[in-house]
Amino acid sequence: MRICIVAEGCYPYVVGGVSGWVHSMVKAFPEHEFVILSIIADREQSAKFAYELPENVVAVYESYLSDFDWGKKPKTGRRTHFGEKYYNALRSIIMNDTPDWDTVFKLFEKDFSIDDLLMGADFLHIVQELYDKRFTQINFSDFLWTMRSIYMPLFLILKTEIPKADIYHCVATGYAGVLGGMAKSRFKCGLILSEHGIYAREREEELIKATWVAGIYKNIWIDQFKKMAVLAYDKADVVTALYGHAKELQIELGCNESKIMITANGIDMDRFAYINGKTEEDKKFINIGAILRVTPIKDVKTMIRAFSFAKMIVPNLKLWIMGPTDEDEEYAQECFEIVEILNLHDVVFTGRINVTEYIGRMDFTILTSISEGQPLTILEGFAAKKPVIATDVGNCAGLIFGEGEDKLGEAGILTHIMNTEELAEAMIELARNPEKVKEMGEVGYKRCKAKYQLGQMQATYKELYNKTFEINFPKRVKELERN
Repeated sequence: MRICIVAEGCYPYVVGGVSGWVHSMVKAFPEHEFVILSIIADREQSAKFAYELPENVVAVYESYLSDFDWGKKPKTGRRTHFGEKYYNALRSIIMNDTPDWDTVFKLFEKDFSIDDLLMGADFLHIVQELYDKRFTQINFSDFLWTMRSIYMPLFLILKTEIPKADIYHCVATGYAGVLGGMAKSRFKCGLILSEHGIYAREREEELIKATWVAGIYKNIWIDQFKKMAVLAYDKADVVTALYGHAKELQIELGCNESKIMITANGIDMDRFAYINGKTEEDKKFINIGAILRVTPIKDVKTMIRAFSFAKMIVPNLKLWIMGPTDEDEEYAQECFEIVEILNLHDVVFTGRINVTEYIGRMDFTILTSISEGQPLTILEGFAAKKPVIATDVGNCAGLIFGEGEDKLGEAGILTHIMNTEELAEAMIELARNPEKVKEMGEVGYKRCKAKYQLGQMQATYKELYNKTFEINFPKRVKELERN
């Protein structure tokens, strides 16, 4: 079986939760061939891998959200007109009027320039119609250029040459979901969609807060991500959610409930069986471990400020911020400056690490994200018997308190988003109560062992891959059985 993993902005270029999940999935199925179709910003990132690829990854393909095509001179020497059928299909996407994605997919098999399309008469007429119906209160020229900027990445994605595979496994909706939907339409293959965070909702939250886009255009961008989500949900054979509330959000966005299956994350607990404990130097401190990418979505600034208040009460606290600082260098620099301004001597930025070399030295971990799915870093802490302080996002509450029949107890402390006072109080509470830390660490370990092991996740996806293959290729299954 050949499986194509379709990912945006992560594996194998960036280290993080979703990338780690993809890497572990590929390694978990050595009997299958994997190809990676990765969506990245532009060709500047090409082939700059952050992972050593497993042997069963036979190829990596790239798709770009910004590329040379835009801004080139038209290939044909004239602006392209595609005919009524394709015009109506393109119109259905832009007007969000029962989108005819299958015809649009066929349109983008044709040889034309994205510049031709965006600067051409068809696109202009459709945008003019949308403007006349809904947006006459704003300047048309601004509106037209904004629509071109919105549709340029989508059109570039639609021109992607998709590698052939039996099953396409998208790890988000968005542009990855578009590629998965296009593969399903073109090759009549299997399609699995696994959402770690609810992509459309995350983009909506970011756009609401964004300062780079004017108010009226926020809704257009939000609608764009929602229509791409619906495409992915409609085309998928099965959609997985990490926990119950994520499933509810998928249904709200338009996913058929019958397609959704809750599949928890899983980690290799054996990696944490023989980790080193505290060094003699470590024993002078109460070590707090933050395993994360230093980016705005992790809200490292609030963490640092909370730590500064907690350290006034508990002077031997030490904060270890463990993860890459090069994904958003401007934000990372601002974090470094806060540490300097607050005169904090016991904040360590380690950069990228092997988590097993550090986690045993920590007393507890912390995660202050403003958006998450089901964080692998929390589970890794649990595997090492380390409780967590976490913000109430994604499934953090479920990991800390348990869900359903899980009555094991609390494995950490939950706080509100961007609440400096609550975070500081939580640090102080755990620092002053080592027995509580130990008890919570044991609870986390038992919870992880019961529900979140790699073997459990592997068994679930083995069944999903096999069933999806059987549904889409019944003749090949019969041939294999005969042989």
